Amino acid sequence: MRPQLGPPAHADHPECEQYPVPALSHHRCQRTVLLQTAALLGVLLLGYSYFQLLVPDWTSRLRQLGLFCSIFTISMYLSPLADLVKIIQTKSTQCLSFSLTVATLLASASWTLYGFRLGDLYIMVPNIPGILTSLICLGLFWQYRQVQEKSYSLLQT
Repeated sequence: MRPQLGPPAHADHPECEQYPVPALSHHRCQRTVLLQTAALLGVLLLGYSYFQLLVPDWTSRLRQLGLFCSIFTISMYLSPLADLVKIIQTKSTQCLSFSLTVATLLASASWTLYGFRLGDLYIMVPNIPGILTSLICLGLFWQYRQVQEKSYSLLQT
């Protein structure tokens, strides 16, 4: 039996052992995330190959690539909604980042206005879900205020 090196790295996942090098302790627990990332990279590689090899016309290639990128952008903006049920059940927004939500709102609104100004639907349309998702998340922040963890105390002088 190995000696305990410090507090458990995964208190909520006891099946994950603690290793002297912290990165090693995440290997088994992060396998699913690594496989999902590899699958997404594979999809991107297949998409790139498709556009380069099978779509000879430059105009068609740009139109199809715009649609392909729009789908990925929309899925990125809708991803915070996956935690929506958990947030409502626990009445806590701890799994959301307020600063990231505000940054997403500003970026997607900027890109939507820019796409509107250019008249480019491939820029404008995929960023609208970013605005809507950010507004939903901000509403959740307003509804369920974040509670600061009690394990952190303020420094007293």
